[in-house]
Order: sequence, then C-alpha cells, then structure tokens
Amino acid sequence: MPTRAEYDTAVADLRRQLAGMPQGAPIRLGKKTSNLFRSRTGPAQRLDVSAFTGVLSVGDGVADVLGMTTYEDLVDATLPTGQMPLVVPQLKTITLGGAVTGLGIESSSFRNGTPHESVLEMDVLTGDGQIVTCSRTEHSDLFYGFPNSYGTLGYALRLRIELEPTRPFVHLRHVPCASVAEAVEVMRNHDSDFVDGTWFSPGEVYVTLGTWADTAPSLSDYTGRAIYYRSIQSMREDWLTVRDYLWRWDTDWFWCSRVFGVQNPAVRRWVPRRYLRSDVWWKLVAFEKKHRWMARLDRRRGLPEREDVVQDVEVPIDRLGEFMDVFAREVPIEPVWFCPLQQRSADDVWELYRLDPDVLYVNVGFWSTVALEPGEDPSTHNRLIEDLVDRLGGRKSLYSTSFYEPEHFWRLYNGPAYDVLKKTYDPDGRLLDLYAKCVERR
Repeated sequence: MPTRAEYDTAVADLRRQLAGMPQGAPIRLGKKTSNLFRSRTGPAQRLDVSAFTGVLSVGDGVADVLGMTTYEDLVDATLPTGQMPLVVPQLKTITLGGAVTGLGIESSSFRNGTPHESVLEMDVLTGDGQIVTCSRTEHSDLFYGFPNSYGTLGYALRLRIELEPTRPFVHLRHVPCASVAEAVEVMRNHDSDFVDGTWFSPGEVYVTLGTWADTAPSLSDYTGRAIYYRSIQSMREDWLTVRDYLWRWDTDWFWCSRVFGVQNPAVRRWVPRRYLRSDVWWKLVAFEKKHRWMARLDRRRGLPEREDVVQDVEVPIDRLGEFMDVFAREVPIEPVWFCPLQQRSADDVWELYRLDPDVLYVNVGFWSTVALEPGEDPSTHNRLIEDLVDRLGGRKSLYSTSFYEPEHFWRLYNGPAYDVLKKTYDPDGRLLDLYAKCVERR
C-alpha cells in the first residue's frame, strides 16, 4: 500500500507537471487503461497520473483509495478484510475515479445506487491547478457536481469511500420470464442482495437474483472455458465465490468476446486464462478502430457499413417495456443487459445527472454494431435511442458516442449548474468542457 507521505509527494509533483504545461492543447490523463467508447481527435497533453494507484488504508466500513486504482486492485485489497465497495462495476480495469467522474453500476445498484453515492470525501485536482478536498459539507458544489463531469472540472486523486460486509459466496437464481413485463415484476418484488437481468429476445428474458451465502454445495468457474451468460439460459441455480461473482461478466466482456471467435470451444481451449479479460478485448477493439482492417475487409466482401451502437441508458422501470418494444423492432442487437438502479438518498442532488430518488430505473446496456442501409446516416440508431430515452424520462451515460445538439444536451445535463462549476474550478478553460469532450469528441 502507498503511504500518505508518498501520496502528498505525488500530489506536489502532479501540480508542478500541470503548471508546466502550456496553455492551448487539451489536457488528458496519461494512463494505460480506458473504458471509454468515444474516439477523440486532435492533439493533447498527457498528465502522468501513474503514481495515483493503490489503496492507502482499509478500515471498518471505509477505505482511502487513490483515484486511478482499478476496481480489480481495490477489491483485492478489501475482500481479505471481509468487505467490498458498495457498488463494484463489472469490468476489472474501471478505475474508482473514472466510475465517480463518469458513472458506474452493478447488481447492488437497486439498493446502493452508483459509486459516487458512497463517496465520503475526495481530493480533486481542479483545472486551475488547486487541490480541493470536497464532501457533502465542504466544497459541496464540486462534490455534487463532479459525477458525470468526465474530467472536465478536474481529476479525483484520493477518495474516501464506504464499504459493506461480504460473505464467502453468492447464490444465484436465474428466473426465466416470458416477457419484459414479467421481468419487471420480478425486479420489483424480491428479497435478494443483487439483481440484474439478461434479455435474449422479447420472449426470453432472465432475471438473476443473487443472495449472500456462507456455504455452497458446488462452485462454478467462468474464468476459463465456461461462459457465464450462456449458463443463464441453461441453469436455474448457481453458486460463485464473492470474487468470481463480482467479475462474472469480465471474462467475456459480458458477451462481446464472441466477435473475436473465442466463444468457439475449439478456439477457447487454446486461449490462456490471463487473456480472457475485458481489457484485452478492449485493446483489440481500439486496434481495429485505429487501423480499420476488418472494416476494409467487409467492404471488399460487399458487406454493408455498420454503425457502432455501444450505450448504457437509464429508463424508469415503468417505461422499460415501451423502450424494449421499440428497441427490439428497430435495433437488431442481442443480448441486452438489465440492471435496476435507484438513488440511495433523496437528500442528495447530483447536479449533472439528476435522477428522481423516488423512481426505480433500469439500466439497459447494449454493445454491438448494426448494419446500415445504403446511404443511411451513420448515427441513425444512436440518435433514435437518444430520442427514445428522452421521451421516456430517462438518461444516457456519456462514456460512448453522443449526438445531441448543444441546447438539448445542456438541458439534459444541467448546463446552468455546469457553467457555474466550470467558471469556479476551471476559469481559464484548461480542460475541455463537457459538450466538447463527450459530443464533439475533442
């Protein structure tokens, strides 16, 4: 574990690094991992934040963690103490700071909300080069405005977060549902510790209910040849260690590893376990986006152009059926992930991503490509989804591509509050603003 003295030294070094950067080109984090799915254009200066990885301390119900720490490393530090973060996003290399400045979600979100809701305090390097320690009572404007700011107000260097106790195993029940409406009833009425769902088609939906357990009659392993999402269709009950439960989706990046052929048993048997990880698949996707080898091959084969449709949206649970009716008809992607989400406290107002604390939402995650008709706009399906989510009173995460017009964007993401925050904590505009970063992809 890094020491507090080492952290203080790293902070001083980082401030000097930022002060020495010339005005002009955008500033971005220089780190090895990313879970963003929007390409960025133009030159940028890179802040070396490699020193901000590690867990400073783990106590009873609380941990002090550096902002670039991955959830994989964070969980490895907390599980031996019988504790874990209140929400552990499903991919190992998501960082704590990234999940707070962006958004994170998992199957405990129906009771624990999102990762930023369990933050007690954080040190933020703001755009003007200051270190601001903020909490619900100190610099609360930045504390409540930081989530969904995506590094445009500053970077979280240290976060104090809540932890909750764990038990050794998680008992899973995969409940088959013949419709989205039936799945909604199961997601509303249960007494489980974890809830998520998988939509394979309008008539084949499963809600997975997870419950803490002290013993397990057997254990499954989805870190090698077995594929977790396929087990949902064939098994009604399952048991996993707590660690394997937290990372059940990571091995195959939910189901997205199939595009690389590694779900074929004849191929999978030759792939070492250490390569069955979401960050490996992400690097392969990034390589293709840069070089476009497969896209050029598809064109030579006469295949249609394809639109990337990689999104997570929150829809009120009462409107989930409406969303999926349109989605199933207009966007040929399967499977789709469901994850119920409700804000923990009505007292908190997260300015840039407001949800109604009295409403249970469902996160709908879909990550694939869709064939385009000749001459069709390459943003057709993404724009359709944006309009649909807006009409249904939902919200869309900004980690991927967005196509909103400026006025519409700032209406959705509280432009007046953001403007005040930007002028307060980045008055010289050294960091890009939220629209430039998330829609214009600068």
